[in-house]
Amino acid sequence: MRLGIVGTGSYVPEKVLTNFDLEKILDTSDEWIYTRTGIKERRIAEPGAGVSELCKVACERAMAAAGVGPSDIDLIVLGTITPDTHCPAGANWLEAKLGCDNAVSFDVTAACTGFIFSLHVASALIKAGLNKTALVCAGEIMSRTVNWKERESCILWGDGAGAVVVTETSQGAQILSTHIHTDGKSGRELLMPGGGSLTTPISHESVDKGLHFLKMINANTSLRTAVNHFAEAALEAVTTNGYKIEDVDLIIPHQANIRIIEGVARKLKTPMEKVYVTINKYGNISSATVPIALDEAVRDGTITKGKLVLLTAFGGGLTWGSSLIRW
Repeated sequence: MRLGIVGTGSYVPEKVLTNFDLEKILDTSDEWIYTRTGIKERRIAEPGAGVSELCKVACERAMAAAGVGPSDIDLIVLGTITPDTHCPAGANWLEAKLGCDNAVSFDVTAACTGFIFSLHVASALIKAGLNKTALVCAGEIMSRTVNWKERESCILWGDGAGAVVVTETSQGAQILSTHIHTDGKSGRELLMPGGGSLTTPISHESVDKGLHFLKMINANTSLRTAVNHFAEAALEAVTTNGYKIEDVDLIIPHQANIRIIEGVARKLKTPMEKVYVTINKYGNISSATVPIALDEAVRDGTITKGKLVLLTAFGGGLTWGSSLIRW
């Protein structure tokens, strides 16, 4: 079965938070942030907006690009760690807002690898003959998961959403393969302790301890681990399909940190000119970085027909994965 991506879409909020804005509330500077992360600014969702609102716009743009309507969609898979609510699922809210009455919808929780995991799941369901046309979306409002007094972590994150429409087709970008992996033993390296059954109901004590903020443990170890897993996933995708890394025209990695992205390029012996970078504009939007970058690369003409595009990501869980696509 030939699976194709027939439409892409993305959305980032209008509000921009620059490094110079952060200088006013933190002991930091634009130079300190940029040299360590590659980030200049990030987007922040408006108060009262949930992830489903961001995803709705991204999905509508993807459907418009694909030439399909809400009634054509029979599956919605949403990668997110910041859903509107944990019950109902974020994808359920999204389904209702899109008016996709024929669709079944659910969330996939795989942190920064959430889009690739969601793409993997949707592809498998279509190949099994259980669904025909899927909206695969990833969206996050990471700005509400961080302690804005912790300089090392709060500077990294932003908000946004990206989406693709996937179906069996002889047209469009062919999904050659998807690959996903997890390592639960190392899950504490990127952890949000609060909000689960261990810390509910939420109490004054859990809030005072900051248990509901995202925690990054052993950042240097995480950087080395991320580079290795990014590279492993990338090589898995190309070798599975009989290619070499030099055959790839464009690599779209999860936008975690410019040092990680550069480390992956060195590990793969690939020039940075072949790597698509958006972290300077948006920061780390967890699961949404890959589909946002993919949509931008399509719309700005970086990706054209025939190009071989490699998606690769690493995130909490630990999770990592990749997908190879012939455009």
